[in-house]
Amino acid sequence: MPFSDFVLALKDNPYFGAGFGLVGVGTALALARKGAQFGLVAFRRHYMITLEVPSKDKSYHWLLSWISHHAKHTQHLSVETSYLQHESGRVSTKFDFVPSPGNHFIWYRRKCIRIERNREKQMIDLHTGTPWESVTFTALGTNREIFFNILQEARELALQQQEGRTIMYTAMGAEWRQFGFPRRRRPLSSVVLEKGVAERLVQDVKEFIENPKWYSERGKALAQRIPYRRGYLLYGPPGCGKSSFITALAGELQYSICLLSLSDRSLSDDRLNHLLSVAPQQSIILLEDVDAAFVSRDLAAENSAVYQGMGRLTFSGLLNALDGVASTEARIVFMTTNYMDRLDPALVRPGRVDLKQYVGHCSRWQLACMFQRFYPEQPLASADRFAEQALAVSNQISAAQVQGHFMLYKTDPRGATENIRSILL
Repeated sequence: MPFSDFVLALKDNPYFGAGFGLVGVGTALALARKGAQFGLVAFRRHYMITLEVPSKDKSYHWLLSWISHHAKHTQHLSVETSYLQHESGRVSTKFDFVPSPGNHFIWYRRKCIRIERNREKQMIDLHTGTPWESVTFTALGTNREIFFNILQEARELALQQQEGRTIMYTAMGAEWRQFGFPRRRRPLSSVVLEKGVAERLVQDVKEFIENPKWYSERGKALAQRIPYRRGYLLYGPPGCGKSSFITALAGELQYSICLLSLSDRSLSDDRLNHLLSVAPQQSIILLEDVDAAFVSRDLAAENSAVYQGMGRLTFSGLLNALDGVASTEARIVFMTTNYMDRLDPALVRPGRVDLKQYVGHCSRWQLACMFQRFYPEQPLASADRFAEQALAVSNQISAAQVQGHFMLYKTDPRGATENIRSILL
C-alpha cells in the first residue's frame, strides 16, 4: 500500500482522529498556559513595581501601623499588646490591631496596592524567638515615588505618636528594643542640682553635638585622629539626682536613652561592642552603677573570692568598647556610680570619661530652690527658713528625701517646715 493511501486511511479512522484531536487541544491549552505565565511574568517585570520590607528593618513596625490606618475595611487582623505595670501597682494595657499574615488591598492616591504579609513558620529569630516576617507592596507602574511617599507617611505617623516623649531602649539579645511606653519628657528645670552644675553639663553636651566638623578639621591640622565621642561620669550618693538629670537632659536634647546593664551575665565583650555600634541615632547610652559590674583591680586582688565570676564581660572588653580601635563615633555615654573610689583609674581616664561631675547632697541653695518650685506661691523668706532648718537637722539630705518629704505636705508648706525632722525617718 502506498504511503499516501496509508495516511488517508488513518485520517478516515475515527479512533485515530479523536485521539489526535485530544492531543492537539491539550497541546494548545498547555502552550496557552505557558504563554499566559510568561506574559504575566513579563508584565510584572516591566509594568509593576514591588517593595519588600523585612521585619529586621526599622520601618517594618512603622509600616504595620500605617497599613492599619489605611486598611480599615480588612477583616483579617492580628493584635499587638503593650503591657506596663507602674510602681504603684496600676497596670496599663494598650491593644493595637495590625493586618494579619496574608493579602490585603488598599486604595492609595488613585492606585490599588496589594500588600502581602508573610510569616516564615520554619525560621525564627534566635535572639527574640519570634518568626521571621516581611511585608511586600505591589503597585502598577514603574514610579518608585509612591513607595517613598508611603515610607515618609509611616515615619511621620510614628513620630507623631512619640512627639514630646522620651523613648527608652533596652538591650534584647543583639539589638535594642523599646522598653515600655514612651515617657513624657521631663523638663530640665524639674531637676535641681548645685548652682551652675546642670548648665555646665548641658552646655558641654550641646557644644559636642553642634561641632562635629571641629573634630575632623582639628584632627587633620594635628595630623592625628580626634575621636568624635564624649563620655561623662556622674558620681555621688544615691538619690541625689544623677539618673533624673540624664532623663531630663535627654528630653532637652530630644534624644532617646539606651539603658545597658553591665552586670547582665549574658553580656559578653562581642555583644557589648555590637550593641554600642548599633545604638539608635540621637540617643544617650546610659551605664548605671558601673561599680556594681567592675571593681578596682587592686580591690579585686585583695578580695578575689568575693568578686570572682561576676559576669562574662571582661574589664578589658569594656575599655576597648569605650575607647578601642573598633569603638564607634558620634556617641554620648553617661556612666553613674555611687562609689567613685571603687572604679579603676583606667576606666575613668580622659578619652573614656571626658567630664566628671560630683552630684552630692543638697546645699542650702538647692533646698531653697526646691521649696520655691514645689510651693511657688510662698515668699523667698519661707524657702530660706526651710533650708536653714533642714541643714540644722542634717547636712546629708538627698534630693529624693526632700521630694518625698514635700509629697507628704503637698498643700501645707508650713507643715513641711515645722516637721522637717521627719525627713530622716
